Amino acid sequence: MAQVADGGAPTRGAAWKIVLSVVAVTGAIVFLMVGSMKPGLEYYKHVDEVMAAPDTLRSKRLQVHGNVVKDSIEQARGTLQYRFKIESRAPRAAAVISATYAGLVPDTFKSGAEVVAKGTIGPDNVLQIVPDGIMAKCPSKYDASKAGTDPAATAARAPTAAAAPVAPGAAPRL
Repeated sequence: MAQVADGGAPTRGAAWKIVLSVVAVTGAIVFLMVGSMKPGLEYYKHVDEVMAAPDTLRSKRLQVHGNVVKDSIEQARGTLQYRFKIESRAPRAAAVISATYAGLVPDTFKSGAEVVAKGTIGPDNVLQIVPDGIMAKCPSKYDASKAGTDPAATAARAPTAAAAPVAPGAAPRL
């Protein structure tokens, strides 16, 4: 127990022990938090941001957002090795980055698809994507120009005939 002076307050030595204990515990918590966040740190960048300064991002883990360049997807025959290009689109500055990937690609991965690719920039400024590192956005099924022209959708929205009122105590007719 802490030493107590005549007035009931802890002595100077006991107060220092409390202060040092609080500082040590706080420092340990901060150290653990910083250490646990560092391995999961990834930079989310668009293609134009990556290509503006590839040297500063070379050793960093990245998530690169862009669109697959039309007809750029190449697959080595009989393998899961892919090579393709990702571009940024307006209103962002025009830029293109080459990418390599080994593994299964999502069903929605195709020319023109919007993608986010996880990987690192190699010495040749090629994005080397990690396994399971491609996320392709699903194309939207909604087309504003066709709204109201789908007969099934129109029938589903059509009002139904009003039901006849049922007398109290009577069974409704179906």
